[in-house]
Amino acid sequence: MSIKLLIADDHEVVRSGLKSLLAGSDIKIVAEASTGEQAVRLALKHEPDVVLMDIRMPEGDGLNALGRIKLDRPNMPILMLSTYDNPTYVARAVALGACGYLLKGITRDKLIEAIHSAAAGQSAWTREELRRVTGALATPRLAADVEVPLTQRESEVLRQLAYGLTNKEIALALHISYETVKEHVQHILRKIGVSDRTQAAVWAVRKGLV
Repeated sequence: MSIKLLIADDHEVVRSGLKSLLAGSDIKIVAEASTGEQAVRLALKHEPDVVLMDIRMPEGDGLNALGRIKLDRPNMPILMLSTYDNPTYVARAVALGACGYLLKGITRDKLIEAIHSAAAGQSAWTREELRRVTGALATPRLAADVEVPLTQRESEVLRQLAYGLTNKEIALALHISYETVKEHVQHILRKIGVSDRTQAAVWAVRKGLV
């Protein structure tokens, strides 16, 4: 029996490449999405066996779409596919219930193997990926239900940080200086009781800020 797959990526060339890679296998592409919004809608409509989801997309990124799909279909296997080997993305993907995180340089055999694992209800996470984010997923000193007095600007910075943006990108997005962003990040880490950006991103996910 073939595995029904939904592909979500905003680049047509990537979607075409994936179709070519999977041609001749037992994986059948039942739908394609180019935005996070479409991915959510098509996942609920087509009920695929596996969703293969890009992260950086317009109209709600892939991690946002992952969280939304999981609310309605907690058992639907979703594999994240990204150009970025970003520990913040990986940690958020784990926290939101993705069953794996693949980089776009993956070989055909590894891709098919990951989709098969996901369809069978197994995790496609490697030990190395999980080891990298274990610290981030450990409960921070402050539980997510504890109120933390973040200023409005700190909340904005934390949200951007959790989206995987660098300090430089946050400065551009919020029209503030790089030094100001650095200062805000230090205050945020201290206030929520974590030691790095990845842990802060996971805290933000658990708090529902992203």
